[in-house]
Amino acid sequence: MRAVNLLPEKHRPRKASGGQNGSSYIVIGVLGAVVVAVLVYVLTANSINTAKTDIAEAKAETTRANAQAEALGAYGDFAAVKQQREQSVKQLAGQRVDWERLVRELAHVLPSGVWISSAEASASGEAEADASGASQPADAVATGPSVTLIGCAVNQNQVADTLVRLRQLQGATDVTLDHSSQGDDGSGSSGSSGGSSGTCGTTAGKANYEFQAAVTLAPDASGGTPGRVPARLGGGQ
Repeated sequence: MRAVNLLPEKHRPRKASGGQNGSSYIVIGVLGAVVVAVLVYVLTANSINTAKTDIAEAKAETTRANAQAEALGAYGDFAAVKQQREQSVKQLAGQRVDWERLVRELAHVLPSGVWISSAEASASGEAEADASGASQPADAVATGPSVTLIGCAVNQNQVADTLVRLRQLQGATDVTLDHSSQGDDGSGSSGSSGGSSGTCGTTAGKANYEFQAAVTLAPDASGGTPGRVPARLGGGQ
């Protein structure tokens, strides 16, 4: 006997047809793909936002660092000025010449019968005029601290001896003779021509010799113990 369903069509349970069994899987696959795409988009957007945040923080940190550097710039300039001044002081100290000691040593090295009538010292070797008032040559080259001496001697041998002994001065690197000439003895004659002012007087009726010499010194010529004259120049030990 065959069963008959007496329920109306709209109240009967639904049955999937054989041709529509795969449609539900397609829908599920599409929804899964959409979910994955949304997830990838969200992760990418978060990564971009994080990168933008890091960039903004880096720019802010750079701005703060620049502002701090500008605020400390004055201290950097002060340090540079300090270093420049220290270098200047060291340079000046390196060029120092103990003139007081030089004068005392000069008194020891001069031979008997020789005396100095005038002297002019230059710390840079660039004196515009010598002790006699004569201008230096235009092409003269400054070589260091120097002393220009004008003195008197009884004879030429004493002048030569003086030049040799001037080299014994502490720090002396060179000694040059400008001129050495005999002055007028009152009779209108002189032992050599020109260069003498006749202010050296006479000895035993003969006119003395006037000479001009220049002593070139090395920078910081004090050397040894400050304020002490070497024993070889008559000082104590």
